[in-house]
Amino acid sequence: MMTPASASPRSGLLFSTPSSSLKSLKSSSSTRRSRSSSSFTSSSSSRAMKMTTNASLVGDDDDFDDEDKKEKNFDTIAAKSSSRRRNLISLSAATLAMVVPSSSTGNNNNIKANAAEASEFADAKSMAVLQREGEFKLSDAEWQERLKSADDPFAYQVLRKAATERPLSSPLYTEKRVGTYVCAGCGNPLFSSETKYDSGTGWPSFYDHLPDAVTEVPDFSIMFLPRTETRCKRCQGHLGHSFEDGPKPTGIRYCMNGAALKFIPKEV
Repeated sequence: MMTPASASPRSGLLFSTPSSSLKSLKSSSSTRRSRSSSSFTSSSSSRAMKMTTNASLVGDDDDFDDEDKKEKNFDTIAAKSSSRRRNLISLSAATLAMVVPSSSTGNNNNIKANAAEASEFADAKSMAVLQREGEFKLSDAEWQERLKSADDPFAYQVLRKAATERPLSSPLYTEKRVGTYVCAGCGNPLFSSETKYDSGTGWPSFYDHLPDAVTEVPDFSIMFLPRTETRCKRCQGHLGHSFEDGPKPTGIRYCMNGAALKFIPKEV
């Protein structure tokens, strides 16, 4: 029988549950909660372990990647350093070959002492070329005085200081007469008009020089642009540069400064 407070669910009244049934429900609910809690704990532990394992794996991968990157960066830096070192050594060796060991303002005793010290690496003839001292030799003051009377006012700067005149500035560029071009400093015959040609550069150009007239030396005055300097063999005055783009039969273009030359027309 039902208690007075109990009624059929269909009547819309409250339904009273027996106490034994309540105990059974509580026990079942408690069991479900414990199982759920245990399952949640186990699942959480499993997820935590997976996350830890994944993190460890990712960390190991990152460590390997970092090591690889460091090794690659080290190899790259080492290669660049080695290449740069080789270039500097080559450049220094080439530049050292043209270094003048004495100052132009030093006295004769210092020049002789420096030349003696340098003799371990170069003979006296080579050192004379480096110091622009030829068979015809004057002091700097004497050169300045001598070249005051030259046809071109820039003769001293070109011959003794290796300056370069502006293109198209020399009247010798368009000189067409037959004759000989001599050094404006010492008068040494250098080029014949027979080998002169129009190079289109703005400087007097020749495809050959007279026998035993010039000295050609490496020029490293412009960094990373090695050239061949042409000098008067007698006084070692700077004339210009030679290039391998001239006409036949030599294939050489002697590009000269007009200020360093003097034209002597052939007598008829």
